[in-house]
Amino acid sequence: MRFNTDVFCDFLQTEVINGKCSSTIEIDRVSIDSRSLQNDERSMFFALSGKNHDGHQYVKDLIQQGVRYFVVSKTIEGELPNDVVIFKVENTLVALQQLAQLHRSTFKLPVIGITGSKGKTIVKEWLNFLLSDQFSIIKNPKSYNSQTGVPLSIFGMAEKHTLGIFEAGISTVKEMDNLQAIIQPTIGVLTAITDEHAEGFESVEQKIQEKVQLFKDVEVVVTPYDKRVLHALTEKEVITWSFQESAADLVACVENGKLHLVFNKTLSFEVMLPFVDEVSTQNMISCIAVLLYLKYPIEVIQKRVTELYPVEMRLQVKNGINNCSVVDDAYNADYQSLVIALDFLEKHKLSTSKTVILSDLFANGFEESDLYRQVKELLFSYQITRLICIGERISNYMVGFKNAWLFNSTDEFLQKVSISDFADETILVKGARGFRFDKIITLLEEKTHETVLEVNLTAIRHNLNFYRSRLKPETKVMVMVKAFGYGNGSFEIAKLLAHEKVSYLGVAFADEGIALRKSGVTTPIIVMNPEIGAFSAMIAYDLEPEVYSVRELDAFLKVARERNCYQYPIHIKLDTGMHRHGFLTDDLDELIRGLKETNVVEVKSIFSHLSSSDMPEYKDFTLEQIDEFKTNADKLITTLKICPIRHILNTSGIYHFPEHQMEMVRIGIGLYGVGNDEVEMSLLQNVSTLKTQIMQIKEIQDKESVGYGRRFRSNGVTRVATVPIGYADGVHRSWGNSVGYVLVNNAKATIIGSICMDMLMIDVTNVDCKENDEVIIFGKELPVTVIASKIATIPYEILTSISQRVKRNFYEE
Repeated sequence: MRFNTDVFCDFLQTEVINGKCSSTIEIDRVSIDSRSLQNDERSMFFALSGKNHDGHQYVKDLIQQGVRYFVVSKTIEGELPNDVVIFKVENTLVALQQLAQLHRSTFKLPVIGITGSKGKTIVKEWLNFLLSDQFSIIKNPKSYNSQTGVPLSIFGMAEKHTLGIFEAGISTVKEMDNLQAIIQPTIGVLTAITDEHAEGFESVEQKIQEKVQLFKDVEVVVTPYDKRVLHALTEKEVITWSFQESAADLVACVENGKLHLVFNKTLSFEVMLPFVDEVSTQNMISCIAVLLYLKYPIEVIQKRVTELYPVEMRLQVKNGINNCSVVDDAYNADYQSLVIALDFLEKHKLSTSKTVILSDLFANGFEESDLYRQVKELLFSYQITRLICIGERISNYMVGFKNAWLFNSTDEFLQKVSISDFADETILVKGARGFRFDKIITLLEEKTHETVLEVNLTAIRHNLNFYRSRLKPETKVMVMVKAFGYGNGSFEIAKLLAHEKVSYLGVAFADEGIALRKSGVTTPIIVMNPEIGAFSAMIAYDLEPEVYSVRELDAFLKVARERNCYQYPIHIKLDTGMHRHGFLTDDLDELIRGLKETNVVEVKSIFSHLSSSDMPEYKDFTLEQIDEFKTNADKLITTLKICPIRHILNTSGIYHFPEHQMEMVRIGIGLYGVGNDEVEMSLLQNVSTLKTQIMQIKEIQDKESVGYGRRFRSNGVTRVATVPIGYADGVHRSWGNSVGYVLVNNAKATIIGSICMDMLMIDVTNVDCKENDEVIIFGKELPVTVIASKIATIPYEILTSISQRVKRNFYEE
């Protein structure tokens, strides 16, 4: 990208406050992520500030990495190199959007702008496929449709592109004005208007009015026939579609696996449906309407639509063979999505060894030699240990790449490679759909039964930021990842938290911390229940102990002296009313004597634990605990002349008592989407979904029994489905015998009879389902809080009971 410096400064209303800038600014990329391995001398970094982050604090680190252009809104303290150019603006997010608008204005090409309550990404990806034979297309990667995602996507626009396809998502009023100015669409597509994501709008009508701002300057808008939408688009040319409304421009009906269409009451044709569900059919009709507007021949539409494929909306991390982890991105391959996949790989790697399995890439307007030159540079910047190329084109261009394995086809790879070739590494599998990399995923994925716990890493990040939003910017955050990350998987979550720069991780026992260290986690780790026999191992792996008694302190000091430790970090636990463990007020003098006489350890933090911060009826007791903690902590600080971190607030404490946050807080189950009440739950996102499949469906007659002990007897003819999950997987037996239920195709199916070790049975008499259909044990629509309440336990127990034999899949949206 090249910008005239005067135009740049005028458009962004900025000036240079450090360094000297030539008449032209030339960069390869714009960055807002200080952690990206692509940050270098050809990058421009925008230091965005928000409630939970501030990019300004990473500017000096990025200077060390070679970045030479910065856009900031705050003064960067200290002396800066003369060759570093810093532009100061009032608001860096606005400046980012303005620069994207300036970049977009240099290109005169048709652009399809897509918005709606749902279906945006699928319609975008399908239009990209359907139109790729005629156009060189630039589009948002994945779901980059936000106030930052759209401008970052626009910066990829270049002279080689002949069509843009961009989706735009908003959460409140006025946001679409910004995105419209950046995208500048010429053709509009409204996918659907529903009640989803409506929190930021006063009414559906207001939501519609905001959505259609994207179409301010378009030639035409494709939209479902909806009088509310049409009223908002009175001055626009529209192409409407409907299943029922005869006044629509495109009228559709589904019959025998075919989509029957009538356009403008004269043109009638049929399309074979590659999918039969209603939502997919609606998205296909939106795409067909765009093709009709672009005057695509009917026979081309009929052929191309039948070739549509499921769009994988997320990257997933799966457990692999031989202690590997596998990043599954096996259904698309272009340069933009490769950058995202490599960032994801870097965040979730479980070892320093990184392998990329990559197919031929979709050129998307690149000259082939230029594309693969950039791919080679990209892989080098991410320090890829081994590259496996599959496809004739990529193999030709990657000759000479250090440790490259070259294959012409997926079948050749599968014939010549064995599972013993992979061990103790993180593997990114990324290929175009035609290469059938799902076969490679099958080879590399650890073999388990069909039950899976899906963990939404995007939701974890959202929940972390929700609690951070209740804190002062300087307040540190410690996150508990004990008990295998509350059942969700500690390694992957710890990697995410390290990437989000939390200050500490908390584990229960030393072996949990050692496992995290072995997986490459370098964030400080506090062991909350240290066993004396594990002290040597803790020191060897830089794990910091909680100290809760003089006996334990003496034992740790003995081991630390033997290891020649100096000021080894420890964390003092005070008992303020939980009465589990910790120093009581009467113990403090003895503790002080023990700490005064040594420099072997250093008190890094003093903390306590609230017993009832989630219970309003014990508010007074909680405040008494806080007061006692402050008094006792102050005594230690004053007497020992130390300056430790203080922390007492847990998840519910952060929510109910944020005024007592002190220097650090601890987040536990709230990170995993479990709050204390309906209001808090509504502000969090569901993290874990436990799902499986129907193994078998059978019909039993009146008064027949199901399961051990014949505890269920049918009342009339009953359809019974067997599901391969049981109490050995973590489903409580008390949830059986018609107490609990699961969800099958969004319908409740009661669990009948006793839950077995490996299976349970459900009544699907009134549920439209078949064998292999998905079964939700818990998730967004059936929260663990509902299950816990009904069987008189707590959500912690539900989550931590999920067996290790249940496969964990981690993904980002």
